Amino acid sequence: MPVKQFNTAYPVIDTDPHFFRVVRYFRTSDYAAWAVGTAAAPALFVGMERVEPVVGNLRQLRLPIRIATFFGAVGGFLYAYQNSSMRFWGWTENAAEVEKDFAEMTQRVREGKSLYGDTNMPVNVADESSRNSRFAQLKFGAIPWFNFANHNNHGVDTSKYYEASRVE
Repeated sequence: MPVKQFNTAYPVIDTDPHFFRVVRYFRTSDYAAWAVGTAAAPALFVGMERVEPVVGNLRQLRLPIRIATFFGAVGGFLYAYQNSSMRFWGWTENAAEVEKDFAEMTQRVREGKSLYGDTNMPVNVADESSRNSRFAQLKFGAIPWFNFANHNNHGVDTSKYYEASRVE
């Protein structure tokens, strides 16, 4: 099944990026968003407790505040991951990622490595894996689903990497 092509304002890097690649390409703004999410959840929790108290003192809220912090960290990470993924898809500005991707992939070609990693999965399983995880970042509200599989279904023309490796 061919990968659906979208008209995007920015170049598409990868329509189904691997989890570790998305995290490697985090920007400072992504880490800041993650930190804000982590800090905002317990702050909102304490703020709501001060407006409408349920317990006498904040000491009794240690466990609920820790749980709120955990959920804030998870939510902040998912938000940062989604922002990074949107740059891979070309939905938001991605000039730094395009440059980094081109350098990384061209280097992999020069070293004789597979562009997207080696896999032992049969082709039909790899195809199904890519269909399950492509654009899954848009469904984080239902279930956090990440691409941990190596496959060659990424929705981009990889010939540019091979041509650049021959020229240099």
